[in-house]
Amino acid sequence: MTEQWAGEGIASAVETASAVETASAAEIAAAEAVQLAGIDTSVAHPARVYDYWLGGKDNFAADREAAERVLAATPGLRFRVQANRAFLARAVRYLVGQAGIRQFLDIGTGIPAANNTHEVAQAVAPDSRIVYVDNDPIVLVHARALLASSPEGSTQFVQGDLRDAGAILRAAGSTLDLGQPVALMLLGILHLIQDSEHPHQIVADLMASLPAGSYLVLSHPAIDIHAAQAEAQKRYNERVSTPQTLRTRDEVARFFDGLELVPPGVVYVHAWRPGPSDLASADTVSAHGGVARKPWPVGPSRGQASSGRCSARAAARVAALAARRAASSAASRRSSLGR
Repeated sequence: MTEQWAGEGIASAVETASAVETASAAEIAAAEAVQLAGIDTSVAHPARVYDYWLGGKDNFAADREAAERVLAATPGLRFRVQANRAFLARAVRYLVGQAGIRQFLDIGTGIPAANNTHEVAQAVAPDSRIVYVDNDPIVLVHARALLASSPEGSTQFVQGDLRDAGAILRAAGSTLDLGQPVALMLLGILHLIQDSEHPHQIVADLMASLPAGSYLVLSHPAIDIHAAQAEAQKRYNERVSTPQTLRTRDEVARFFDGLELVPPGVVYVHAWRPGPSDLASADTVSAHGGVARKPWPVGPSRGQASSGRCSARAAARVAALAARRAASSAASRRSSLGR
């Protein structure tokens, strides 16, 4: 670990965790693990910036600076971040309570906060199984230290990148039955995938690898809600390791192509089946989001397919996805050599 990596942010976090008498053993362990992991906190990271906007403590000076620069351009951002978190909870309750879903693949989970996917799901159905995925080591440090599953269910954590969907599915298969419906959770993550990385194809490949009856839950920061969004995106991108690409409602709606949208469709997340505490004025804006189901194919009833055949098809889909990704990478390398 270089001196730069062992900078003020890590030292402050460890010092604070040790000094506060009320800090839990898990919180102290997480702070110490950050120090040992050699995580570079001199550059802002999206998960820690988001944590700051949510009012969390797992962030550092560079994260706070980037977060404040964006807030200066978009004062309503804190509401939108909190609305996205509330959308997650409502969507999970719907999936468990009304759609009968018991398996969740949450990619880009971020640093643990209130109403994590497993907490909401297992409060309704304790046997729910959840796999969290993130590519930030600090997220996994906190997730492993602070999150615990119900005895009846399972909660697992995978370090992985959304761009490598095949690896994620292979790892998730040790906890989830990929022959049975799964809710794919992509909340506040796809704006970190550039257009050149083909985000719509990534989502399509993931859903193609999941069985019929699976669901996609997706939210995406919006570029078309007011003029200041472009400036906010510019300020954010100047301070973070992973730039963002905000998108229009039509661009977000494309992620649901081929799926059956659950009413009210693609809307501002605060307007998706709001409860009494979620009501906002008519001119309020937030991220675009929605929930959709992968339809059952036309033909024999779904009950006629055995679980074994479903599992085999899921494994074949995972293998095919990995092969496509490998072929694409090889083609890119050949193209680069040609240039």
